Amino acid sequence: MSRVILWVVLTLSSSQFVIAQLPTYNVGRAPTAQEIKDRDTYVGPSGEGLPLGTGTAKDGAKIFAQKCAHCHGANGVEGKYPKLKMESMRPFATTIWSMINSSMPRNVPDIGVRAEKLPTNDVYALTAFVLYLNGLVKEDTVVDQSSLAKIKTPTRNPSLDHMVEAAGEK
Repeated sequence: MSRVILWVVLTLSSSQFVIAQLPTYNVGRAPTAQEIKDRDTYVGPSGEGLPLGTGTAKDGAKIFAQKCAHCHGANGVEGKYPKLKMESMRPFATTIWSMINSSMPRNVPDIGVRAEKLPTNDVYALTAFVLYLNGLVKEDTVVDQSSLAKIKTPTRNPSLDHMVEAAGEK
């Protein structure tokens, strides 16, 4: 008798795992192509996929003062959170753009929450400002989808240059 009960219990409990593996739950739906595109914020070293837009460090300084200085400090170095004037900067300027576009600005005091999604021109302007802080562009240099991948950071290894050929740089 106890073997029958054990068999029934094991059969019923293991059937939950089988049911859980079924391919259809009738919950939710497949995302649309536009929904996937809206969430796909990655831009690689070549700059492929950068949206149209422009910005300068001069424009970025104003935005930075309003939306970023509370975490990074007025000049990007004396804040509580990561310094933006870096000795070990990212190897590609497009990485800076991607970081700002996908996750900045943060909400204070809960920095785990993104405060808002920035307009594309603001992302270019803030990227230009960070590059300006690091001496890589002038204050009035226009940064856009065709120029960003061509900006060489000090930590960019020449062996990685093949990754930006799609941006027209040789």
